[in-house]
Amino acid sequence: MFKRDLEPELQALADGYPVVTILGPRQSGKTTLVRQTFPQKAYANLEDPDTRALANDDPRGFLDRYPDGAIFDEIQRVPLLLSYIQTIVDEKDQKGLFILTGSHQLELHQAISQSLAGRTALLTLLPMSLKELSEAGISPSLDEALIRGGYPRIYRDNLDPTKAYRNYFQTYVEKDLRQLINVKDLVQFERFVRICAGRIGQILNMEAIGGEVGVSSHTVKEWISMLEASFVLFRLQPYFENFGKRIIKSPKIFFTDVGLASALLGIETETQMRRDPLRGHLVENLVILELLKERLSQGLEPNLYYYRDTQKNEIDVIFKQGNELIPIEIKSSQTYHGEFLEKLEFFQALVGDRAPRGYLIYAGKQEQKIGSIQLINYQNTARIFSKP
Repeated sequence: MFKRDLEPELQALADGYPVVTILGPRQSGKTTLVRQTFPQKAYANLEDPDTRALANDDPRGFLDRYPDGAIFDEIQRVPLLLSYIQTIVDEKDQKGLFILTGSHQLELHQAISQSLAGRTALLTLLPMSLKELSEAGISPSLDEALIRGGYPRIYRDNLDPTKAYRNYFQTYVEKDLRQLINVKDLVQFERFVRICAGRIGQILNMEAIGGEVGVSSHTVKEWISMLEASFVLFRLQPYFENFGKRIIKSPKIFFTDVGLASALLGIETETQMRRDPLRGHLVENLVILELLKERLSQGLEPNLYYYRDTQKNEIDVIFKQGNELIPIEIKSSQTYHGEFLEKLEFFQALVGDRAPRGYLIYAGKQEQKIGSIQLINYQNTARIFSKP
């Protein structure tokens, strides 16, 4: 059993809200987390056909079986339960009555906004972070981390990551995508996802992807939305305001698990990873995930962006904290070079006092401060958000 950083926040919110809903990709550990945190609570998995049929056919009778509340897994499978749960929590006025999990955020957000607005807290659990792995006594090398990703089962059962991610993706396509969109050609769709993996860290160009896959940009937009809603990939939005420069306003795409991205790219060994031209982009993806997971584990909005202007001045990540804009650069190199600071110094000069500090995250072990910029090893990325 892995201890997840989200657990204290989950417990705290259950003490303040009648319902807590945890979203996240399949197999990210949602069920294990909620059952560990609330071991005395009744549990029902709505993926089970018999359980789902009972809930659909007689929602009142189904909920009457759980007078003290329950954990309902994959609640998006029976969204009509949410309206009945609303009535129950309003009548009982009891904190932590229901704990819900779901793996499709679009469906759940819509259903919750209609039925449980103001009654539920929302949390997101992504696959395990390097920090969580380290706390469990697991410290993969950088290239190993890029291949194995963060899904708990890969570490718990010592699975071959290439085979595990192949099975994961095939199951995902069969189970989820066919329910959400009409994918007529699965081979074409798989090619589309692989092309997205090859564009990690690049500015999203739907027309170019559509041309490469052989579908319209409208179809690309729909497919990306579904992949995002199902926690396969996410968009890092640009930060823009009037800095006196023309700013790029299109997002970049990244995967919610770097191991899945590596598998889609056909990278199976650490030797292949070290030689792959996309390794730097995968390292960037890994570090951005570390930033994202740390913020989500605290129950906070990520507030993460990137910056690029038409003169190709670029910062990998901007962390917006109040009025401050904290620039973060990511390098896959183990060796520090002075030119690594140039982009950070450019941005600090651009925004002045609003960027009082910056961070350079790299694969080297030496951590020190150079002026207002802190060098950090990638394994310690979460320290950026540590309270002073």
